[in-house]
Amino acid sequence: MIEDIWVDPAVAELRPDFAVLAMAVYGLRNGPTDDRSRAWLAEAADRAVTPDDPRVEAWRDAYRAFGAKPQRTRPSVDALVRRMPLPEINLVVDAYNAVSVGHGLPIGGEDLARYAGTARLVRAAGDEPFEVVEKGEPAIDHPEIGEVVWRDDLGVTCRRWNWRQCVRTRITEETSDALFLLERLDPMSPEELQAAGNELTVLLEEITPGLHVETRLVTA
Repeated sequence: MIEDIWVDPAVAELRPDFAVLAMAVYGLRNGPTDDRSRAWLAEAADRAVTPDDPRVEAWRDAYRAFGAKPQRTRPSVDALVRRMPLPEINLVVDAYNAVSVGHGLPIGGEDLARYAGTARLVRAAGDEPFEVVEKGEPAIDHPEIGEVVWRDDLGVTCRRWNWRQCVRTRITEETSDALFLLERLDPMSPEELQAAGNELTVLLEEITPGLHVETRLVTA
Protein backbone atom coordinates (compact mmCIF):
# COMPACT_ATOMS: atom_id res chain seq x y z
CA MET A 1 0.00 0.00 0.00
CA ILE A 2 2.62 2.55 1.02
CA GLU A 3 4.78 1.79 -2.01
CA ASP A 4 2.09 3.35 -4.23
CA ILE A 5 1.65 6.66 -2.32
CA TRP A 6 2.48 9.68 -4.49
CA VAL A 7 2.60 13.47 -4.47
CA ASP A 8 1.18 15.45 -7.40
CA PRO A 9 3.82 17.55 -9.21
CA ALA A 10 1.45 20.52 -8.79
CA VAL A 11 1.90 20.17 -5.02
CA ALA A 12 5.65 19.81 -5.40
CA GLU A 13 5.71 23.12 -7.28
CA LEU A 14 4.19 24.80 -4.21
CA ARG A 15 6.63 23.26 -1.73
CA PRO A 16 9.51 21.31 -3.27
CA ASP A 17 10.82 20.78 0.28
CA PHE A 18 7.81 18.66 1.22
CA ALA A 19 8.27 15.06 2.33
CA VAL A 20 6.03 12.58 4.10
CA LEU A 21 7.03 9.55 6.13
CA ALA A 22 4.30 6.98 5.47
CA MET A 23 3.86 4.28 8.10
CA ALA A 24 1.54 1.32 7.55
CA VAL A 25 0.84 -0.45 10.85
CA TYR A 26 -0.90 -3.81 11.03
CA GLY A 27 -2.44 -5.64 13.98
CA LEU A 28 -3.21 -2.73 16.28
CA ARG A 29 -5.29 -3.34 19.38
CA ASN A 30 -6.66 0.13 19.98
CA GLY A 31 -8.79 1.15 22.92
CA PRO A 32 -10.03 4.11 24.95
CA THR A 33 -7.66 6.64 26.52
CA ASP A 34 -6.07 5.28 29.70
CA ASP A 35 -3.52 6.43 32.28
CA ARG A 36 -0.68 5.42 29.97
CA SER A 37 -1.82 7.60 27.07
CA ARG A 38 -2.74 10.43 29.45
CA ALA A 39 0.89 10.38 30.57
CA TRP A 40 2.02 10.62 26.92
CA LEU A 41 -0.22 13.65 26.39
CA ALA A 42 0.93 15.36 29.58
CA GLU A 43 4.61 14.79 28.78
CA ALA A 44 4.09 16.03 25.22
CA ALA A 45 2.39 19.18 26.50
CA ASP A 46 5.45 19.91 28.64
CA ARG A 47 7.81 19.73 25.64
CA ALA A 48 5.44 20.93 22.92
CA VAL A 49 6.64 23.41 20.33
CA THR A 50 5.08 26.88 20.37
CA PRO A 51 2.88 28.39 17.64
CA ASP A 52 5.74 30.66 16.57
CA ASP A 53 8.17 27.76 16.11
CA PRO A 54 9.69 27.91 12.58
CA ARG A 55 8.46 24.38 11.88
CA VAL A 56 4.88 25.48 12.54
CA GLU A 57 5.26 28.77 10.66
CA ALA A 58 6.41 26.80 7.61
CA TRP A 59 2.99 25.16 7.48
CA ARG A 60 1.20 28.49 7.66
CA ASP A 61 3.32 29.62 4.70
CA ALA A 62 2.37 26.45 2.82
CA TYR A 63 -1.32 27.15 3.40
CA ARG A 64 -0.97 30.68 2.07
CA ALA A 65 0.70 29.29 -1.05
CA PHE A 66 -2.54 27.61 -2.18
CA GLY A 67 -4.84 30.40 -1.02
CA ALA A 68 -5.91 29.18 2.42
CA LYS A 69 -6.04 31.51 5.42
CA PRO A 70 -4.13 29.70 8.21
CA GLN A 71 -5.69 31.90 10.91
CA ARG A 72 -9.15 30.56 9.94
CA THR A 73 -8.31 26.94 9.10
CA ARG A 74 -5.08 26.13 10.91
CA PRO A 75 -2.59 23.41 10.00
CA SER A 76 -3.20 20.49 12.33
CA VAL A 77 -0.01 20.92 14.37
CA ASP A 78 -0.73 24.65 14.77
CA ALA A 79 -4.23 23.89 16.05
CA LEU A 80 -2.98 21.23 18.46
CA VAL A 81 -0.26 23.34 20.08
CA ARG A 82 -2.86 26.02 20.76
CA ARG A 83 -5.17 23.47 22.40
CA MET A 84 -3.72 22.54 25.74
CA PRO A 85 -4.31 20.24 27.49
CA LEU A 86 -4.40 17.93 24.49
CA PRO A 87 -7.73 16.19 23.84
CA GLU A 88 -8.20 12.57 24.85
CA ILE A 89 -9.47 10.56 21.86
CA ASN A 90 -8.24 6.96 21.97
CA LEU A 91 -4.90 5.23 22.52
CA VAL A 92 -3.69 5.45 18.93
CA VAL A 93 -4.80 9.02 18.30
CA ASP A 94 -3.39 10.09 21.65
CA ALA A 95 -0.05 8.55 20.61
CA TYR A 96 0.26 10.41 17.33
CA ASN A 97 -1.02 13.69 18.76
CA ALA A 98 1.67 13.49 21.44
CA VAL A 99 4.36 12.94 18.81
CA SER A 100 2.94 15.74 16.64
CA VAL A 101 3.21 18.50 19.24
CA GLY A 102 6.50 17.23 20.62
CA HIS A 103 8.21 17.32 17.24
CA GLY A 104 6.28 20.15 15.58
CA LEU A 105 4.91 18.31 12.56
CA PRO A 106 1.44 17.35 11.30
CA ILE A 107 0.52 13.67 11.58
CA GLY A 108 -2.53 12.11 9.98
CA GLY A 109 -3.99 8.72 10.86
CA GLU A 110 -6.21 6.66 8.54
CA ASP A 111 -8.10 3.41 9.06
CA LEU A 112 -6.87 1.17 6.24
CA ALA A 113 -10.01 -0.97 6.37
CA ARG A 114 -11.97 2.11 5.29
CA TYR A 115 -9.43 3.34 2.75
CA ALA A 116 -9.96 2.73 -0.98
CA GLY A 117 -6.98 2.55 -3.29
CA THR A 118 -3.84 4.63 -3.15
CA ALA A 119 -3.23 7.62 -0.89
CA ARG A 120 -2.13 10.67 -2.90
CA LEU A 121 -1.59 14.36 -2.21
CA VAL A 122 -3.08 16.48 -5.00
CA ARG A 123 -4.53 19.87 -5.95
CA ALA A 124 -8.32 19.46 -5.85
CA ALA A 125 -10.61 19.83 -8.85
CA GLY A 126 -13.32 21.01 -6.45
CA ASP A 127 -15.93 18.30 -7.08
CA GLU A 128 -14.41 15.56 -4.92
CA PRO A 129 -16.67 14.35 -2.08
CA PHE A 130 -15.56 14.99 1.50
CA GLU A 131 -17.59 13.17 4.15
CA VAL A 132 -18.38 15.18 7.29
CA VAL A 133 -20.96 15.39 10.07
CA GLU A 134 -23.04 18.55 10.30
CA LYS A 135 -25.50 19.09 13.12
CA GLY A 136 -25.17 15.42 14.01
CA GLU A 137 -26.03 14.18 10.52
CA PRO A 138 -23.81 12.77 7.74
CA ALA A 139 -23.14 15.29 4.98
CA ILE A 140 -20.97 15.74 1.90
CA ASP A 141 -18.72 18.75 1.52
CA HIS A 142 -16.25 19.62 -1.26
CA PRO A 143 -12.80 21.20 -1.34
CA GLU A 144 -12.05 24.44 -3.12
CA ILE A 145 -10.51 24.32 -6.58
CA GLY A 146 -6.74 24.13 -6.24
CA GLU A 147 -6.83 23.21 -2.56
CA VAL A 148 -4.14 20.75 -1.47
CA VAL A 149 -5.84 17.55 -0.28
CA TRP A 150 -5.10 13.97 0.57
CA ARG A 151 -7.48 11.62 -1.21
CA ASP A 152 -8.17 8.00 -2.13
CA ASP A 153 -10.39 6.45 -4.82
CA LEU A 154 -13.62 7.45 -3.05
CA GLY A 155 -12.86 11.09 -2.30
CA VAL A 156 -10.97 13.50 -0.09
CA THR A 157 -9.64 12.02 3.13
CA CYS A 158 -8.09 15.22 4.51
CA ARG A 159 -8.75 18.80 3.43
CA ARG A 160 -6.29 21.69 3.26
CA TRP A 161 -3.27 19.41 3.41
CA ASN A 162 -3.77 18.41 7.07
CA TRP A 163 -6.52 20.66 8.42
CA ARG A 164 -9.54 18.38 8.71
CA GLN A 165 -9.99 14.64 8.23
CA CYS A 166 -13.05 13.01 6.73
CA VAL A 167 -15.34 10.90 8.90
CA ARG A 168 -15.02 7.78 6.77
CA THR A 169 -11.34 6.98 7.39
CA ARG A 170 -10.75 8.32 10.89
CA ILE A 171 -9.15 6.01 13.45
CA THR A 172 -11.56 4.54 15.99
CA GLU A 173 -11.22 2.07 18.85
CA GLU A 174 -12.05 -0.69 16.34
CA THR A 175 -9.17 0.18 13.99
CA SER A 176 -6.66 -2.66 13.58
CA ASP A 177 -4.69 -1.60 10.47
CA ALA A 178 -3.70 2.05 10.03
CA LEU A 179 -1.79 4.42 7.80
CA PHE A 180 0.09 7.30 9.43
CA LEU A 181 1.34 10.27 7.41
CA LEU A 182 4.09 12.30 9.10
CA GLU A 183 4.65 15.46 7.06
CA ARG A 184 7.68 17.75 6.98
CA LEU A 185 8.75 21.04 5.45
CA ASP A 186 11.99 22.94 5.91
CA PRO A 187 13.44 23.69 8.45
CA MET A 188 12.60 20.24 9.83
CA SER A 189 15.43 17.90 8.88
CA PRO A 190 15.00 14.37 7.51
CA GLU A 191 16.63 13.13 10.73
CA GLU A 192 13.99 14.91 12.84
CA LEU A 193 11.27 13.37 10.69
CA GLN A 194 12.70 9.89 11.20
CA ALA A 195 13.01 10.51 14.94
CA ALA A 196 9.30 11.37 15.08
CA GLY A 197 8.50 8.16 13.21
CA ASN A 198 10.64 6.14 15.60
CA GLU A 199 8.91 7.67 18.62
CA LEU A 200 5.48 6.91 17.17
CA THR A 201 6.53 3.31 16.56
CA VAL A 202 7.64 2.95 20.19
CA LEU A 203 4.30 4.25 21.50
CA LEU A 204 2.28 2.04 19.15
CA GLU A 205 4.33 -0.99 20.25
CA GLU A 206 3.42 -0.15 23.85
CA ILE A 207 -0.22 -0.38 22.80
CA THR A 208 0.32 -3.56 20.77
CA PRO A 209 3.55 -5.49 21.29
CA GLY A 210 4.67 -7.34 18.17
CA LEU A 211 2.72 -5.29 15.63
CA HIS A 212 4.00 -5.08 12.04
CA VAL A 213 5.23 -1.70 10.75
CA GLU A 214 6.20 -0.74 7.18
CA THR A 215 7.66 2.70 6.39
CA ARG A 216 8.50 4.68 3.26
CA LEU A 217 9.74 8.23 2.75
CA VAL A 218 7.84 9.98 -0.06
CA THR A 219 9.26 13.22 -1.40
CA ALA A 220 7.79 15.96 -3.56
